[in-house]
Amino acid sequence: MSTIYRVTPQERVEGQPTQGIMREQAMQTDGMWAGVARTDAEMVSGWHHHGGYESAIYVLTGSLRMEFGSDGLESFDAGPGDFVFVGKHAVHREGNPSSEEATIVVVRAGQGEPVVNVDGPE
Repeated sequence: MSTIYRVTPQERVEGQPTQGIMREQAMQTDGMWAGVARTDAEMVSGWHHHGGYESAIYVLTGSLRMEFGSDGLESFDAGPGDFVFVGKHAVHREGNPSSEEATIVVVRAGQGEPVVNVDGPE
């Protein structure tokens, strides 16, 4: 039998923390995590990865700067309407270079811990 349900904003729970990112978990199963994340204006998060999860990110408001790669020297900015893909074990940090709060929707597929905070890229 299939399961179908709704999660309202009031029913979301606090997601796993990373410095600078406020996550709200909407749902988590054995192979999927979904929620919303917010970052303050002109903020940069701590370095982290999502273990065995692949992540699809949709930018609702503000700007999302992704820093990644060898020594964290690669980056790009995404804005409202953009999708961003983050592969398994890809160390990165997120910034918000805009003057307004950024809000993103995140869906992850995989297994293990959905957030692993680290000191920086390898």
